[in-house]
Amino acid sequence: MSEGNGLLRAARERTPSRRAPGEYMSRAELAEAVVAWLWETTDTQYDLDGHYIAKLERGAVRWPGAAYRSGLRHVLNVSSDNELGFIQSGPAGSLETDLTQYSTLGLADDLIDAGDESISLLTLAEESNVGDLTVEQLHVDIERIALNYLKVPTKPLFDRTKAVRDRAFKLLSGRQPPHQTRDLYAAAGWAITLLAWMSVDLGRPDIAESHTRTAWACAEAADFDELRAWVRATQHTAAFWQDDFGRAAEFAQDGLRYAAGTSALFLASVAAVDLARVGRLSEARGALEAAKRITINRDVLDLGGPFRCTPERAEGIWSDAHLALGEARYTLRHADRGVALFEAAPHALRNYGSERMVRLQQVKGRLETGELDGALEALRPVLAIPSEYRVRPLIHRISEVAALTRGERYADENKAQAMHEGIREFVRRPAAETRPDRLIGVTDDR
Repeated sequence: MSEGNGLLRAARERTPSRRAPGEYMSRAELAEAVVAWLWETTDTQYDLDGHYIAKLERGAVRWPGAAYRSGLRHVLNVSSDNELGFIQSGPAGSLETDLTQYSTLGLADDLIDAGDESISLLTLAEESNVGDLTVEQLHVDIERIALNYLKVPTKPLFDRTKAVRDRAFKLLSGRQPPHQTRDLYAAAGWAITLLAWMSVDLGRPDIAESHTRTAWACAEAADFDELRAWVRATQHTAAFWQDDFGRAAEFAQDGLRYAAGTSALFLASVAAVDLARVGRLSEARGALEAAKRITINRDVLDLGGPFRCTPERAEGIWSDAHLALGEARYTLRHADRGVALFEAAPHALRNYGSERMVRLQQVKGRLETGELDGALEALRPVLAIPSEYRVRPLIHRISEVAALTRGERYADENKAQAMHEGIREFVRRPAAETRPDRLIGVTDDR
């Protein structure tokens, strides 16, 4: 962009200054705000100043690092790199690719090591060990990580989660009152469960299962039902993304024995999807109706992030259940309602990972009902997702969309072929290269 990055400059100049009321944010203020947010969310000190912001606005740097892009999106309150004019170029490839290599984003060895380390801690988790320090900060750290998951790059959050897990077990090797022992086991259990969830998203549900065995031992030691419920939810998720829907249903149904907070809504809802996928349609419909009648106990606190099932997240799961039951019109009703609720949620509480999956439910529902224009429109925001947030389940789900566009129904549809091409680029190229705008102008069926 030799003419400079006007989108980034415009976004800064419409953001109010934090120092001078009535004025707009300067380059130095923007740099300071990004650095402060990155420190708060990653515990890493970044060296960003107004001179670098000037380079970005001049177009001298067209694709800053993932951490800077995340910070700029947060501070300037935008959802994609494209809205800030960031573009990276490179060759396109085919849709047929090794998704595991791509989805781990350089974390393959870390994932394996973390799983092995959690296995090595299983014996310690099953023993009655003790520690001698307050654990409030451990719980605060885990909550902050969960809330920022899929909003900032995964690597620093993964490392911080491992650090919380290891600190908790180190404290457990000392001596302390029994209630603090339970709190330490709870902190360790939440950290390991979060590592398991990340492992699923990064394409290794088998490693996630290694984590969850130790997480379950921690939940037992802490005697903490809500942690038990979310461990079962994570085990369900690991089985689901290995296409083992029968076992996924068993984990979900067993988890309901412990669930009282939003975990109850999540587990009841996903059980309906699992049962439908294994062909137990009558049971699936009963489970779905039961899920829709659940009343959440607001006195039960959850961790947030992936361990909170909001109404909009539930709507997305229900849309998936109806699709598995062959009821595409109900899929659209719930998916549309879910996306509307996500868009209305404040940024700090918005679960972008779940939102992206629900948007793909919109696409699939519209393809199933023949609404090709609507499917194109629903796909555009998904194609703008930054590459660091393209987790394995998202790649799996968008590949299902690609398969629908190749079906007999859309064999001769230019719009369907444009969708397939956009998805192919999404799988193979960074988000800013995907160019969701390439779909604008595809308006006929020649």
